Amino acid sequence: MDLVVVLGAGELGGLIAHALAKRSVAAQICLIDEKGRVAEGKALDIMQAAPVEGFPSTVTGSTDTARAGGATVVVIADQFGGGEFQGDAALAVLTRLRDFSPQSLVVCAGATQRELVERGVRELHVPRARIVGSAPEALVSGVRAIVAAELRVSPRDVALTALGVPPDHIVVPWEDATAGGFAVSRLIGEPERRRLDAGLGTLWPPGPYALASAAAKVIDTVLGRSERVVSCFVAPDDAAGRKTRTAALPVRLNRGGVVGVVMPELNGRDRVRWDNATLL
Repeated sequence: MDLVVVLGAGELGGLIAHALAKRSVAAQICLIDEKGRVAEGKALDIMQAAPVEGFPSTVTGSTDTARAGGATVVVIADQFGGGEFQGDAALAVLTRLRDFSPQSLVVCAGATQRELVERGVRELHVPRARIVGSAPEALVSGVRAIVAAELRVSPRDVALTALGVPPDHIVVPWEDATAGGFAVSRLIGEPERRRLDAGLGTLWPPGPYALASAAAKVIDTVLGRSERVVSCFVAPDDAAGRKTRTAALPVRLNRGGVVGVVMPELNGRDRVRWDNATLL
């Protein structure tokens, strides 16, 4: 029976727990926050919605971070009244997770947690396959929305991905993007695509609802309910011989973490932009 633990019962953490329950992603969801009984209160609110929304998941709340031990997935979100976990405080949380739940896959859900993914791998030696950041998938949803608006189609008809280090270095491989089965590069001219590129930075950071939906989608994929390719922050493979930064990449996931990167073919211009985004 899968257990998903959400660390932090702030706005983002509460939304993630609710999104996971509504999707029936896991049988058990535990919301943890060290500040009072806020996690228990939010868990109760979510469970009161179960009869109306029709989900079978059980959501509980706790102040004890040791409850994360044995979880299939641990989501690092935001503290109640304290914002997203980041910096040394976030690294301390990740250190505790490494010690008492070493087999859990860690999903960093916040827009500011790219650095946490990188430090977790480089400083704490967390296997790079077992820690990802889900926020780039929220960015992809935003890009799909603006392309759909440009073409006057549904975002569901648009398929694309986004790479790089937002907000300043976002690369959309337009040659691989489609809308309704047609290549976006045929439907939108080069000047219009460059105009869209110039505005991508305004999509970052995504709001809490978009971040929660992205985290739920990533976890849905991890637990095998979907075989989607999702965009996540992934730590670099330093064994490749180049010192690079953690960046958004399209990846395949399973319960073991990152199975592989699905790197699109980049044209010359996008390759230069990618190198500028990732090289230290």
